[in-house]
Amino acid sequence: MKKLFFSLLIAALVPAGANAQLKGLISKAKTTVASKTGTTSLTNADIGSGLKEALKEGVTKQVTKLTAVDGFYKNDAVKILLPEELQKVDKKLRQLGMASMADEGIKVLNRAAEDAVKEATPIFVNAITSMTITDAKNILMGADNSATTYLETSTSKPLYTKFSPVVSTSLSNVGADVVWEKIITKYNSIPLIAKVNPNLTDYVTNKAMEGVFKMISVEEKNIRTNLSSRTSDLLKKVFALQDSK
Repeated sequence: MKKLFFSLLIAALVPAGANAQLKGLISKAKTTVASKTGTTSLTNADIGSGLKEALKEGVTKQVTKLTAVDGFYKNDAVKILLPEELQKVDKKLRQLGMASMADEGIKVLNRAAEDAVKEATPIFVNAITSMTITDAKNILMGADNSATTYLETSTSKPLYTKFSPVVSTSLSNVGADVVWEKIITKYNSIPLIAKVNPNLTDYVTNKAMEGVFKMISVEEKNIRTNLSSRTSDLLKKVFALQDSK
């Protein structure tokens, strides 16, 4: 900074005829200072590329975690619990000494979600790739959850369309349909009990989507605040703009 100030001071004192010769030196000094302070100007294309790179890495990382065995079931932040309609079923089964059946019912719902989320990555990547430069700049300089909000808005409909049939199939593949048929049959056979007939496919589909967006928001916060998560020079430069806002 001292060098830049010194260059500008000379420019003010030197006769007008010599100013042209100083322009190159002053420009070079500015470039050097900017480079050293990490504020080298970025093009709109750089910002878009950097943000897309960060989002692709972050989404892939979190979606992969959720697709693993117990990705939902042993993650308290996204674990799928029973819908309100079935909480009374769970409670009654435990009162009747059938806690293991109730526990298995919860586990298979989470297994179906883990299976369905495998379909998510291509949908997110498409949304990220389709992001405009304006979208990227607004996200970068926006709220801490701007990227998550953007993805939720642009992918919720295609995610539901993709997830729902997979969840339906997954409920069968992991044995959830059989488990829950037994649970519902057992519960509905209890005298003086109001019968239940939940739509588990719709419930698990929506909960799986909620879980995905929740974990993406966690990753977005990490990218924005954790310097070590900026794994390339481009990411460091792009998010330096955010840091300075």
